[in-house]
Amino acid sequence: MLIAALPTAAGQARAYTRSALRSWRLDVLIDTAELLVSELVTNAVTATGAVTCPVRTGRRIKEPSIYLCLSAFAETLLIEVWDRSDDPPHRRTASDDDENGRGLLLVQALSKNWGYESLHSGGKIVWCECSILR
Repeated sequence: MLIAALPTAAGQARAYTRSALRSWRLDVLIDTAELLVSELVTNAVTATGAVTCPVRTGRRIKEPSIYLCLSAFAETLLIEVWDRSDDPPHRRTASDDDENGRGLLLVQALSKNWGYESLHSGGKIVWCECSILR
């Protein structure tokens, strides 16, 4: 799913995730998957350099974009988010007073595995896997 890298991206990604998991009959994973998608998409929007409104170039509107891909396998749900930044994701420890900085710690805690892959074509894919318990 192509998503404009705007502040509304996480909400759109959660709705897409909810719809996909319902159609795949993976309702038990919806809450966890929505949270993971929200964290990864929010990080991707930040890494892409989101704008508060699209940039008009001539007659066309140009928005930076990110991509979300969900794949269901026999025992695993794979969540992948691409952004155009070459910088690796940075997991940090947030203090009690910090409003941000816990996203990747949450991804690590809620997923079976996570990581990232830098792409020769530019950007990176940050991914995580969730176990499908049937």
